[in-house]
Amino acid sequence: MDLDVFVAAHRAEWDRLEQLLGRGRKLTGAEADELVDLYQRTSTHLSLIQSSAPDPMLAGRLTQLVARARATVTGVRRAGWRDVILFFTVGFPAALYRSRRWWIPTALLSTAVGVLIGWWIATHPEVQGAIAAPAELKALTEPGGEYETYYSSHPAASFAAQVWTNNAQAAAICLVLGAFLGLPVLWILFLNMANLGVGLGLMASAGRLDVFLGLILPHGLLELTAVFVAAGTGLRLGWTVIDPGPRTRRAALAERGRAALGMAIGLALVLFVSGIIEGFVTPSGLPTWARISIGVLAEVLFLLYVFVLGRRASLAGEAGDVEAADRTAVQPTAA
Repeated sequence: MDLDVFVAAHRAEWDRLEQLLGRGRKLTGAEADELVDLYQRTSTHLSLIQSSAPDPMLAGRLTQLVARARATVTGVRRAGWRDVILFFTVGFPAALYRSRRWWIPTALLSTAVGVLIGWWIATHPEVQGAIAAPAELKALTEPGGEYETYYSSHPAASFAAQVWTNNAQAAAICLVLGAFLGLPVLWILFLNMANLGVGLGLMASAGRLDVFLGLILPHGLLELTAVFVAAGTGLRLGWTVIDPGPRTRRAALAERGRAALGMAIGLALVLFVSGIIEGFVTPSGLPTWARISIGVLAEVLFLLYVFVLGRRASLAGEAGDVEAADRTAVQPTAA
């Protein structure tokens, strides 16, 4: 497409649209109809320029025009509690359900890696010796040692806030860096599973695996699930760069990226719940079976949330994306 010819042919329409937008509410009926027509034409022009002859300055001007025209035509919609409720009852569970083919295998493979590392450390004393000196290992694993006192070493509220912040950052990094072909996500997953495996192996070698599981399971089930969801979503985003499917790579990444942003917001709340459990339940004086039961209950409720609400929303056509009126116009792809 010859960009100069295209601009010369349509500049008058863009200028006229800008003129109409400048008049605000003082439009006649005919002018309002003209504005709607010019808005639709300019949206098509923008999609053509973005896909065929990208020009940053021209695309920026048309994007601004289209956004202003959309706000004028559809009205400015203010977010309210209804949007929050719809997000957590429809959008977020639908996004979780639709990405299940990525985060469920991620969870299974990552857990297997963590268990394998734990078994390797527990059955190889020379590996334990390479991790730390015998006195340091004893300080870690003995009754009242660092593994056991870690969860009660700080006030519950501040510890829960610190845990939530760290986990939310890890989840956000997985979502953001997923676009880099997923490689940073795999590294973050490995580091998390290696840390889990080291604790698992050292406590098992000391004959205190039951204590370790009693400490990790109450909050770890939900916490790790949230991390696996973030990692799976990041890997899905990375695969979109490689294989965008029938859409353009720009359109596919825009859709998946918007869904990933919503996922980050939803997972922050999930990790907040796991942080509350880690700060208040894990170090509590409740019996081990009670603490683990709370963790299992939280995990079951999350899975029901995904596979009941999420499946229902997905079957209704919800994908976790923003509303159609808030999406960027795209040129239709030929079948």
